[in-house]
Amino acid sequence: MTSKKNLIKTLGPGILFASTAIGVSHLVQSTRAGADYSFGLIAAIIIANLLKYPFFEYGSRYANSTGTSLIDGYKKMGKWMLILYFIITISTMFFVTAAVGMVTAGFMENLFGIDTPMLMNSILFIICLLILIIGKYSLLDSLIKIIGGVLLISTLLAFSLTLFHGPLHPQQFQLPDLFWSNKKDIGFLIALMGWMPTAIDLSAWNSLWTIERIKQTGYKPSLKETLFDFNFGYLISALLSICFVTLGAYIMYGGNSVISNNKAAFANDVVRLYSTTIGDWSYLIIAAAAFSIMFGTCIAVFDGYSRSLNKCVELLFQTKNPVNNSKINQLFSLTVLSLGSFFIISYFNGNPKGFKILIDLATTLSFLIAPIIAIVNFKLVMSYLKQKDRPKLWLQIISYLGIIFLTGFSIYFFMV
Repeated sequence: MTSKKNLIKTLGPGILFASTAIGVSHLVQSTRAGADYSFGLIAAIIIANLLKYPFFEYGSRYANSTGTSLIDGYKKMGKWMLILYFIITISTMFFVTAAVGMVTAGFMENLFGIDTPMLMNSILFIICLLILIIGKYSLLDSLIKIIGGVLLISTLLAFSLTLFHGPLHPQQFQLPDLFWSNKKDIGFLIALMGWMPTAIDLSAWNSLWTIERIKQTGYKPSLKETLFDFNFGYLISALLSICFVTLGAYIMYGGNSVISNNKAAFANDVVRLYSTTIGDWSYLIIAAAAFSIMFGTCIAVFDGYSRSLNKCVELLFQTKNPVNNSKINQLFSLTVLSLGSFFIISYFNGNPKGFKILIDLATTLSFLIAPIIAIVNFKLVMSYLKQKDRPKLWLQIISYLGIIFLTGFSIYFFMV
């Protein structure tokens, strides 16, 4: 009984990670993969989930073992690495948050039937800021567990019914054309793997959330308990990515319908994937569930980037009273993040293909910087953890394979 209670106290960061991952990479990219290529990209999705796994796991492992975040670890490696991570964060955070915000606003427009994109984004960002400023981590943790459970149940139900009914059109493994001449397929493959299950630089968030969960509960879990929490969330994320590919393939591939590049129309397409299999009566329920998980993802992204930004500033500039200034720093970080992201959304909003362009841009950027973070995370756990807390041999092997995989595809992308 004591063990179960302690495990419950530990659960949170892993579910938060899963919620962050299930957003754009699953609802958008995995669905597009199934609709455009049937099961032709299923191997790429499985490989990405497998070979990127260690570098996310190391965030939770490092935080539990050292009591500090990966960002603190980056400083240990040298100020240059901390500065590099700070630059990476500043360079990507507006595009990533804008992409997530645009998708969430699309589901929001679809749910409420309101076609005012910039107004929806404004309302969405304000609500996210208020929740994080007033409720902080505890409210975020509670929200994610509720809406994550709703989406998990609805996705598994839709997936099961889809398998039962079978594909609407004949299926085939349509492999992407990876030769030099076909840049469209190569671009989508890189974008798909960029956020499958999510961007590797977000691994620092795992460490920050793990530490915050310990502060919230007052319980210091064992390494085994922390890794169970992370693995639980990661496994759910990986399985759901397969579910979304199947939904896209079985319902949309080979038919006359094409996934829209307009965010509100895209949201309708995704919700139809569910209601087609469950029944038209479920449309509003599914629309609410889909919006909820994107809303949770949006809040998590705001929280993760603001925490990372605050930690970088604290370590780089050695603020004298970080505790007393925490609320001010958080408000400043959230304000800068929301204004910058809102500007990018407004820039892409007028373009008919702006939604797709922004998603692919954000996911591609994430993939191209992944090798750097992967190498550094691996070096941190191998150099600064106690021997008993270091990854086992099998995990080290996957790490080496992952670094080769990420580096190779990044070089390939630049060559093409």
